[in-house]
Formats: sequence, C-alpha cells, structure tokens
Amino acid sequence: MNGLIKRSFSLAGHRTSVALEEEFWDVLLQMAQTRQQSLAALVAETDTDRDPSRPLASSLRVQALKHALATTALTGSALETTVIAKRDSDAAI
Repeated sequence: MNGLIKRSFSLAGHRTSVALEEEFWDVLLQMAQTRQQSLAALVAETDTDRDPSRPLASSLRVQALKHALATTALTGSALETTVIAKRDSDAAI
C-alpha cells in the first residue's frame, strides 16, 4: 500500500478521483466541518478556484497546509495540530 487514500467526486458534472495521504484528508474534513459544508462541496470549491495549471490534488494539499498553519497560529501551539498528533500516534504503533 502506498499510503494514499482515493476518493471520488462529481465535479462540474464529471466523475473524478483524488488520491491524498490520510493526514491531508483529515485536515480537509476538519476544514469542511469548520465551514459547515460537505467534503464534496469543499473539493468542488477548490476545483473551481484553482489555477488550471495546478493539479487538483496539489491544490487540495496546499489548501490543507494553509488551514493547518492558520489553525496552529490561532491556537499558538506549533506542534499540536491534528496532523502532527495523528502522525505521532501512528509512528508509535
């Protein structure tokens, strides 16, 4: 297994799949919940807003990173984001 989780979405009337690491999906799900929208709506919004030259998976990773960094800045604890805590717990297994 390569560590990627593939999810399928319908974007602009077309089915597409996006493969991301679990940690990115976790942050994107948290982001969608914060915005009170579905993950599909968040992905569709990202698809609409992205530069056409940037792949959707890359745009989603950047969006997740920006959200995680903003969340970290707001909480003031650089090492206690969901992503890092998850990674650390996985490493302990």
